[in-house]
Amino acid sequence: MTVALEDKAVIGRRVEFAYYRDQDVYLPGIITALTEDVASLRIRLDGARSNLAVRPDYEHLRYLDEVGPVPDLPMGRFTPTAADFDGEYAGIPVVQFEEGETVLLTPDNSKARAALAEFAEDMQIAPDYADPAGLVTRSVVFEWQPEDAECPWLMDFADADADHAIQIHYLPA
Repeated sequence: MTVALEDKAVIGRRVEFAYYRDQDVYLPGIITALTEDVASLRIRLDGARSNLAVRPDYEHLRYLDEVGPVPDLPMGRFTPTAADFDGEYAGIPVVQFEEGETVLLTPDNSKARAALAEFAEDMQIAPDYADPAGLVTRSVVFEWQPEDAECPWLMDFADADADHAIQIHYLPA
C-alpha cells in the first residue's frame, strides 16, 4: 500500500528539508500550515522564526513519521546571538539597521571598537561613518515580533535594571 502525498502533508508532521544549493544537508522542521497555492506547505525549520513556502512534492523534502502539535513561536524579550544579527566581527555580533545605526553586542569598549573596525572594513563603510569615537554604551532590550511583522525583532533602549536588559555599544547614524 502506498501513502498519497496528501496524506503525509499534515500540520504538525515533522520533516527534513534541504535547499537546492546544499542538497546534502537536510534540516529538521515541521509543517505549520497548508495553503491553496502551488507551494502549499508552510514549513518552519527548527530554530527559525519564519516559514518556508514549499511544494508538497519538492524533491528535497522528506516526510517523517512523527506528527504532533506545532510549537508556539517564541515571543517576548530575548538575548540575541550572531545568527539574529548580520554576523560576527572580531568575535562580536553586529547589526546595522536601515537607518545606519550600528549595534555591537558587547559591553566591552575595546571589543566593540575592534568589531566596528572589522565590520566597517568588511562592509566598505567610510571611516567617517564608522568612527569609534561615536560609540556609546546603552542598555537595551530585544523583543521578538509576530511572524508576519516587518522585522523579526525590535530593540528598545531601557533602564539597566529592566527585565532582560543587556548592555551594548551603539553607534548612532
